[in-house]
Amino acid sequence: MRLRALLDTDALGLRLLGGEDELDRTVRGVMTTDLRDPSRYLSGGELVLTGLAWRRDASDSEPFVRILASAGVTALAAGEAELGPIPEDLVAACARHRLPLFAVNESVAFATITEHVVRQVSGERAGDLAAVVDRHRRMMTSGPAGGGPDVVLDLLGSDLDLRAWVLSPAGRLIAGSPGAEPGLPSAVCAALAGEHLAAVRTGRRGPYRVAVGGTTYSLFPIRSSGRGTGTAAGTAVTTGAPGSRDVRETVLSDWLLAVEADAGDWPAERLDLLEGVTQLISVERDRRDAARTVRRRLAQEVLELVQTGAAPGEIAARLRVAAPVLLPGLGAAPHWQVVVARVEWDGGEIEGGAVAQALLEEILVDPLSSGPEPSDRIAVAHTGEEAIALVPLPAVSSEHDGSEAGLHADTLLAAVRDPLSAGLDDDGRLTLGVSASVHSAEGLRGALEEARHARRVAAARAGRVCAAGHQELASHVLLLPFVPDDVRRAFTARLLDPLRDYDRRHRAELIPTLEAFLDCDGSWTRCAARLHLHVNTLRYRVGRIEQLTSRDLSRLEDKLDFFLALRMS
Repeated sequence: MRLRALLDTDALGLRLLGGEDELDRTVRGVMTTDLRDPSRYLSGGELVLTGLAWRRDASDSEPFVRILASAGVTALAAGEAELGPIPEDLVAACARHRLPLFAVNESVAFATITEHVVRQVSGERAGDLAAVVDRHRRMMTSGPAGGGPDVVLDLLGSDLDLRAWVLSPAGRLIAGSPGAEPGLPSAVCAALAGEHLAAVRTGRRGPYRVAVGGTTYSLFPIRSSGRGTGTAAGTAVTTGAPGSRDVRETVLSDWLLAVEADAGDWPAERLDLLEGVTQLISVERDRRDAARTVRRRLAQEVLELVQTGAAPGEIAARLRVAAPVLLPGLGAAPHWQVVVARVEWDGGEIEGGAVAQALLEEILVDPLSSGPEPSDRIAVAHTGEEAIALVPLPAVSSEHDGSEAGLHADTLLAAVRDPLSAGLDDDGRLTLGVSASVHSAEGLRGALEEARHARRVAAARAGRVCAAGHQELASHVLLLPFVPDDVRRAFTARLLDPLRDYDRRHRAELIPTLEAFLDCDGSWTRCAARLHLHVNTLRYRVGRIEQLTSRDLSRLEDKLDFFLALRMS
């Protein structure tokens, strides 16, 4: 029960003397004491009743209140029967420690308050147990009595006054209780998802208690029940058998329930209720995955035709069948893009294709969308190691706004990079490649190869989560990742080691000068201005670079060699 409820009960004879801002605190029990140090009998969350027999003078109030606050006591209620009005020194000490203070009228026995609190707290716990049964009955039935995560969260808000949200592992808001409006900011969602994934990877037992933006949340994993035919990882862990499979198979696909509360002091009954809620939401998750089966099968059929070199007419016919499913209500034939993703774990004993499939279905959703089914226009297939998404785009010409329509690799992962990096920890990588858009069956084979090449470019970069787009395939960037490591080292050492050695011995800045000179396209005036040097000083440094390397920076070939060496170093 909450402190505020005590004031609403006139029969208790309580008068608030301080702590009005703390009246939403929860009371877990009650204790009566006149000990100067009752800390050994306190566990936190109590309403402490005292007749003030421990107080001899004003100096006793501060240490007594400090002990109560340190023990996590919810509030203090002092009786007026023995000493009359509550001393001001006790009021001041409670204010300093933000401990709510009540005065108990001399006509009210402490036993009356104790009986009332115990009855209310016990009733709430019994109500929690009844709520578990009732929610299972209401949510497991078909038809209007169900309704997905929103109905469960609505019950949490209305019955238990809990604000809660369902989030994807990438931090997308899937559902929120009506009392939780407005929705969580996207930055908070991403932070909560990252904390959840990091906790799962370190083996912590849920719920996970975290603080984001000054607010405490408790995070409950929503594990797949394994009953859906299209479960995210194909080999999901059942709720009843935690730890039966490698956590990496499901960590990047399981949803989470975020509750705005500290579950650390909850009774077992309330924790059981929240575990029951996560099981109910997991059923909805399985239904969502099962509904994706048709789209996944269509994608698999189209991609098999593309990869086996089927005739364009046959592929086009399959696309005509797929388009109404993937773009319901749109009669025009769409453009298409292909996205290829791989999730690779150290050791290679876990196939990453199914995990990459689940991630692509999540990542390719419009980041401004919400709800469990915004991905109903994305079809993703997977092999043992690779996931391939066939993404239909409305048939809009890019000339209309001067920009290229469709997905862009540089922005695709921006919102999800941090949480997914936490889930990948130090032994996993996600790499992703994006093709240009094509408008015919003939173009799909080339788009698939383009996306695969782009993914290989991304794989050559540093970082746990990397993406590359088709635009980069027309640049030297495409070539650099595929240069063997020993060739890289020999090439860069031959050109740059003499300059590094000179800089180290003479405390010079030849390497920064070279970078600036190339970045300014060999312009003496612009480079001198950037480095805040006189042009003659710049000419001296460039001359020293040429002398040490036997190269000529007026020659295009030598400029290009230096440029590539700097990029590869």
